[in-house]
Amino acid sequence: MKKYFVLDTNVLLHDVNSLFAFGDNDIVIPMVAIEELDRFKKDLNEIGRNARQVSRLLDKLRSQGPLYKGINLESGGTLRVFIPSSKGNHLPSELIFNKADNQILSVAMELKEKGDKPVCLVTKDTNLRIKADSLGLTAKDYESDKVEISELYQGFRTFQVSKDIIDSYYADASLKPPANNLHPHEGVILVEEGNPKHTALARFDKDKGLLVPLNIPKDGVWGIHPKNVEQRFAMSLLLDDSVKLVSLAGKAGTGKTLLAIAAGLKKTADEEVFIRLLVSRPIFPLGKDIGYLPGEIEEKLTPWMQPIFDNLELIFGVERKHKGKQHGYRELMTQGILQIEPLTYIRGRSIPNQYMIVDEAQNLTPHEIKTIITRAGDNTKIVLTGDPYQIDNPYIDSSSNGLSYVAERLKNETIAGHITLLKGERSDLAETAANLL
Repeated sequence: MKKYFVLDTNVLLHDVNSLFAFGDNDIVIPMVAIEELDRFKKDLNEIGRNARQVSRLLDKLRSQGPLYKGINLESGGTLRVFIPSSKGNHLPSELIFNKADNQILSVAMELKEKGDKPVCLVTKDTNLRIKADSLGLTAKDYESDKVEISELYQGFRTFQVSKDIIDSYYADASLKPPANNLHPHEGVILVEEGNPKHTALARFDKDKGLLVPLNIPKDGVWGIHPKNVEQRFAMSLLLDDSVKLVSLAGKAGTGKTLLAIAAGLKKTADEEVFIRLLVSRPIFPLGKDIGYLPGEIEEKLTPWMQPIFDNLELIFGVERKHKGKQHGYRELMTQGILQIEPLTYIRGRSIPNQYMIVDEAQNLTPHEIKTIITRAGDNTKIVLTGDPYQIDNPYIDSSSNGLSYVAERLKNETIAGHITLLKGERSDLAETAANLL
């Protein structure tokens, strides 16, 4: 049976194409949502861009007829901008009617009172879903781009095999995979049956159809050595020039950013496969934003870029200790080999021949991730790092962020690889805090 789907403003701001995501049902946009779009349209960010795009789409649809009467969509459904009846408020007195959320609730209640079709309120606002449920309304989150976080592709798996199989793998440096459903570049841990200490690590090469050894330098990368199995899988992907997109997910302290920067330095400063290492991150503060900080733009950005500088200081400190090199990362920045900048101005750019690291990628929407990846020019490698459980962007969550989205959607592509890092290596204190606090 056809339904009314009443869309909250945050759904439109999250995904412009949500207007066409409900099949042959009737899409209802409350008039107050148009007012809210007008308020957001001047913002110079992804939210503002989406608000402007939705407004343009609705304006284009006006050519098919008055929006308040409803127009037909190609999917077989209809879309209309709903103007509440003169009766006004359909809510209990406890809910203040002049709030936009409550006006959207009132629209859903009015449609429900008509009784001709089931009504479903679609919103990404948890509290609004709770209020709708308390009023007897069906309310759902918008989930067209969600990935079930508990089932997120890890990028590796374990197989119990015989001793002969592991010995054969070490002897031949290749092995027919023990399963037929491996993804490209997926890591494999071979464990001997009855002897868990006898293991082997491999990666699935889809072109060859075989498990192959990990290609990791024995002396480490810029003094950084992988400390656990997941880090070894990650380093193998980071150093493989044929893998143009690598996504690394994991809690704080698992070494995502450190490994990515070390591999990027090797590929740019040492091997010169790429002309520049570009390290970037979105600006999502835990408190006040950039405008409240003193100083010029470079000084304002320092607090957000400091985690990158911390990793560079660690890498160059280890490098000086092991090899006696005296130059620091500032020299590489002066030479143009290393560049650190925010993601604010990425739209419209073309980025060729670069090793690009996007840190804190979990704060990006799927559309923003797409925008970044489509900036990649010829011979550019992109590395996305982040923790899907530490999100500062109020419009996404652990299931709908760009990092999780990319990992799941590209797991079958030979050009991409993903690893979920599980064990923290920053310190015993950091690992305990990440697990228990």
